Amino acid sequence: MNDLNYPEVGASSDLDAPLPAGYRHLRHRAVVGHGRAALDAAGAAVLDWRMHRAAGVRITAGADRAAAGVPVHCAIGLGPLRAGAPCRVVRSTVDSGGPDRHGFTYGTRRGHLAVGEETFTVELAADGAVWFTVNAFSRPQRWYAHLAGPLLPLAQHLFARRCAHALARIAAAATR
Repeated sequence: MNDLNYPEVGASSDLDAPLPAGYRHLRHRAVVGHGRAALDAAGAAVLDWRMHRAAGVRITAGADRAAAGVPVHCAIGLGPLRAGAPCRVVRSTVDSGGPDRHGFTYGTRRGHLAVGEETFTVELAADGAVWFTVNAFSRPQRWYAHLAGPLLPLAQHLFARRCAHALARIAAAATR
C-alpha cells in the first residue's frame, strides 16, 4: 500500500474519532432501510461496488469485492470530462465487521486529483434502522482541483447523497 498519497491511512475508518486536521471533512449519514434483509442487501452493494455503479461511478477494481489491498479506479463524468481517481482499499469489514456492519475504506493513490480517504459503511441499529455513513477527509492535490474551489466538496457531498439513494433503492427491493 505504499502507493497511497497521504500519511493518515485508516483515519476515516473509526466513525467516532476526529478526522485529521488540514483536510476538508465530510460526514454524511442517512437511513437506507429497516431490518436484516435491508442490511444484507445494502452491505453486499457497498462491498461489491454496485453502490458506486448505481451512483453513476465507473469502477474498475482488482477484485469483485472490497478487501484490504484491492486497487480501485473510479471514473466520474462524461466523455473527455471524465475524471479518473486511482484508489486502494485500506480496510474492509468483510472479515471483521461482524454481522451488523459492512463497509470499507479506500484511500487515494498517486495520480488522484485529491489526497485523502473515504469510508462507506452500513450498520443495523438496535431499532432495526439501517444507517449508511460516509466518513471522509480530503484536499485538492492537482492545480485544476485547486481551481475548482468549493465545487469539489460539493461534488463529494452530492456523491454521498447519490450513494445513499442508491442503497435505499437496493434495500427496498430486497425487502419487498
